[in-house]
Amino acid sequence: MPTIDEKRVYTENTATETVFVATSVGVVSVSVSDDLVGGFGVAHRCSARDVAVERGTADPRLAAAADDDVFVAAAAESDPDAPEAATFAETGFGSASAVGFDGATLYAADDEGRVARFEAAGEGAADGTLGDGEWETVGTVGAVRAVDSDLVAAEDGVYRVTDDGLSAVGLDDARDVAAGASSVAPLAATGTGLFELGNGWMKALSGAFDAVAASADGREHAVSEGDLFARGADGEWAAASLPVEESVAAVAHGVTATYAVTDAGTFLVGADRSAEGEREARGWRHQVIGLRDVGGVAVA
Repeated sequence: MPTIDEKRVYTENTATETVFVATSVGVVSVSVSDDLVGGFGVAHRCSARDVAVERGTADPRLAAAADDDVFVAAAAESDPDAPEAATFAETGFGSASAVGFDGATLYAADDEGRVARFEAAGEGAADGTLGDGEWETVGTVGAVRAVDSDLVAAEDGVYRVTDDGLSAVGLDDARDVAAGASSVAPLAATGTGLFELGNGWMKALSGAFDAVAASADGREHAVSEGDLFARGADGEWAAASLPVEESVAAVAHGVTATYAVTDAGTFLVGADRSAEGEREARGWRHQVIGLRDVGGVAVA
């Protein structure tokens, strides 16, 4: 738990991030400053299975895939100290298993393999939701587990969204995908291994993998049967040393911090606090916040 001094630093530090977690009770928002966990609460009650935040904009939107629909809200309105103030709008997609943004375009998918994009009729609503528009089906594949940028992880492999629909790019039993950025190659978590896209898919680690995260600054993480793996500066993957003996369910990257959530409801954060701003091996802070049935995590 944070000390009194740490809490004072937290309140004085304006460089905070909001982390959104998809859980069976709803979308939970958590406020984090450096590696100190602040307030948290349920921003929207639903059976959330995935969550995504729009990238590259000053006022990002938040999307949640739930059993009854895809919901969208302005991420800035989902204040962890007053989560009930957020307005989540229905989109009419129906039951969804995954959501993801490619720029300003929102994609959603379901267990039947339908992948669709939301075609907005205008610039979006003033409250940060999608406004008027409709869902246009891009294509149908195996049951979809994850969407990141233009990549789709499905039961029958990884697909890329193109102008002509969905194009198969290989693998099988894909459970998660990270599109990567700049010099960081895309990653795919599958039932038989962790793969990196180069000249084709190259296996980085063997085993059953369930989640991946990759950032433009070179951070790469993956989850295999509850164990968190990180790629070091030497390019080698190694298991991360966590302060709790619990299975990690999801992982995501903030500006400099890395976030992980366990299936037992523990929220973990590892942040770089070195004077030079270079990442270094260090411990993780953690806070029990009672989250269960975690389906995904995203950062605003």
